[in-house]
Amino acid sequence: MQRHVRERTRELTALLTVVSLALVFGAVLEVGPVTALPAAPDAVLDAIPHVNAAVSAAAIATIVGGVRAIRRGDVERHRRLMLATFGLFVAFLGLYLYRVSVAGTTAFAGPGWVETYVYYPVLGIHMLLAMASIPLVYYVLLLAFGHPLSELGSTNHPRVGRLAAALWLISFALGIVVYALLYWAY
Repeated sequence: MQRHVRERTRELTALLTVVSLALVFGAVLEVGPVTALPAAPDAVLDAIPHVNAAVSAAAIATIVGGVRAIRRGDVERHRRLMLATFGLFVAFLGLYLYRVSVAGTTAFAGPGWVETYVYYPVLGIHMLLAMASIPLVYYVLLLAFGHPLSELGSTNHPRVGRLAAALWLISFALGIVVYALLYWAY
């Protein structure tokens, strides 16, 4: 399996990226079998954005911790924290997709000028960075899985990993700003 991942890292990255983005766009554009999803009580649906904000904050902490660990040479801690970040991302995405599929997107309730000049730009950058980080994250995870630790430093893992971590970190942070604008500011 590890050899197969090493030989097909780019193809697997592309496949996982396409599937992930198709799920997101399908949910947001309301394409797919929404009626097949079980309906949750309103209290659960209302709690999801708050839970996802906490998940995002935890992901920021694990990304920062993972970057610090690898800078100190603690590869095992770095690995655990980056896997935890990926797990948090999967939890966030699952909850987000479920809520959007069942309840739709949340409309911005603030003034039009804030929506135009603050909310939409922050949301747009957040979305672009999230979409850009998805293939990078898959790529570095697949490289880490497909290569022994002794070879990993000679792959693109360190270089692409730095970029993936930075984009992921900014995306999670901007996601919290979007949450604050939607649920706290207005």
